[in-house]
Amino acid sequence: MAAELKNRSAYFEYAIEDKYIAGMVLTGTEIKSIRGSRVSFNDSFCYFSKGELFVKSLHIAEYSHGTYANHDPLRERKLLLTKRELRKLENKIKERGYSIIPLRIFITDKSLAKIEIGLGKGKKLHDKRESIKQRETDREIRRFLK
Repeated sequence: MAAELKNRSAYFEYAIEDKYIAGMVLTGTEIKSIRGSRVSFNDSFCYFSKGELFVKSLHIAEYSHGTYANHDPLRERKLLLTKRELRKLENKIKERGYSIIPLRIFITDKSLAKIEIGLGKGKKLHDKRESIKQRETDREIRRFLK
């Protein structure tokens, strides 16, 4: 039952320098949707507000058996990190070009939903071409070795 959902486009769009594991403040119907792998990372990002870290535009689909207590799919969710990690991230964000991007969501052994966030800089077009070229050469090497 280990649901692990990855943001595949994040590694293509950003050069990830540092990774952190954070808890999320969720409602009951949100955790049920995550367990059912009903999450979309399209254009999601993290930002600071009053010293707290939030994730925005992370789409967690409404739970199919939810009643009036169902959640808003695009609501902002608070991320839980230590104060030292928050301060470190906030200082890095003030530097030009850095962003905090959700990389994956997973369920721990204790049935808690965690999110892995990455601190990264946006890639330029030539960097993306380099990534594509590297991926294709790796694929050719694997194909040749089989």
